[in-house]
Amino acid sequence: MNSNGIYKKAADYVTVLFNEYPNPNLLFHNIDHTRNVVGRAQEIASHYKLSEQDMQVLYVAAWFHDTGHLFSELHKHEEKSVEIMRKFMQNETQDEDLIEKVAECIHVTRMPHEPKNLLQEIMCDADTYHFGTKEFRKTNKAIKKEYELRNYNTLTFEWEKHTLELLETHQYFTSYCKSLLEEGKEENIKRVKKKYSKTANSNTANQLFHNQEETKDDGKKNPTSGLITRGIQTMLRLASENHLELSSMADGKANILISVNAIIISVILSVLLRKLEVDKHLTIPTIIFLSFSVITIVIAILATRPKITEGKFTKADIISKKTNLLFFGNFHKSTMEEYQWAMAAMMKDKDYLYGSLIQDIHQLGVVLGRKYMLIRIAYNVFMTGIIVSVIAFTLAVVLHHPSSTTIVTTPNVPPL
Repeated sequence: MNSNGIYKKAADYVTVLFNEYPNPNLLFHNIDHTRNVVGRAQEIASHYKLSEQDMQVLYVAAWFHDTGHLFSELHKHEEKSVEIMRKFMQNETQDEDLIEKVAECIHVTRMPHEPKNLLQEIMCDADTYHFGTKEFRKTNKAIKKEYELRNYNTLTFEWEKHTLELLETHQYFTSYCKSLLEEGKEENIKRVKKKYSKTANSNTANQLFHNQEETKDDGKKNPTSGLITRGIQTMLRLASENHLELSSMADGKANILISVNAIIISVILSVLLRKLEVDKHLTIPTIIFLSFSVITIVIAILATRPKITEGKFTKADIISKKTNLLFFGNFHKSTMEEYQWAMAAMMKDKDYLYGSLIQDIHQLGVVLGRKYMLIRIAYNVFMTGIIVSVIAFTLAVVLHHPSSTTIVTTPNVPPL
């Protein structure tokens, strides 16, 4: 594969892609940023002895690494970029190893960076080159504005704080970028830290002010709007309470089945089994009765057995509003800091908040549906077992014809 040819084709392909599918919301992840990353990748690579194939891998990855933003959500853009790259490369080469290397260089741009070789290190450093330059202030504002336009409000919440965390946890991997950009990055950290400190100090006063303003504004709002809002809140609260009450009732029904059948099994094992040596004709009815009781208990336990969940979420889940923070199973392994941040972000977004409440009710409904289905099956099994067992015992007694009568004599015992 000719290097000059692939360089020009990749550049033309991506440029046409951005022109044919323009997105005015991409204030940062646009063709200009892509060209900058390509140039920086070439700059960094020039300080290392890379083979012609490695240069091709790096060049194609740099051109395609952000094309996914045109067609997908933020947290999925790397996968989409790889998909677009594969479609292009499969028309240019049959070398699957080469294509896979390009895909890995694109995937590694996902934060936090975890490069495994020099090519991936160069790609990571090229993508975050601006962290150590004076352009960072401008690019950071562009990224924030882009996220706001793309409705990622949870990500822009406490922007300075997250920017500071990003810079402090970020690292350059190549020796070239370490020597060239570390000092500039430290300057950017100091500037962001200073700005964040001022913002944090004024947060309390600002919040009080906004609360007062909101209180004043509430008096001017349309009373119908307030009634609708309260009606929605009441509806969600009642729905949640009803589901929880139904769940409690289901657990009670399952507990009744477990308790009753546990008593039946204990009676059979302690009393009836001892008589089977004499009344052998009752063996089959006893086994039937015991089997139905065991099956009923197993089904009732399955209905109430809790499901173990992963208990963790990522920032991408919060950004994409995929995680229901109102259900403990989604956060019980997360730290307090992570949960506080996620809850604050959710409360900042009205749609996310109401969406989580609705999702919580739906999840309760799904669990209830499964629980009541299993309990119904358990009751049917128990009822069938009682009927079949009674019929079996009746038939066993009626059809039993003892061959001889056993007379049990008791020796005479003189009175004390």
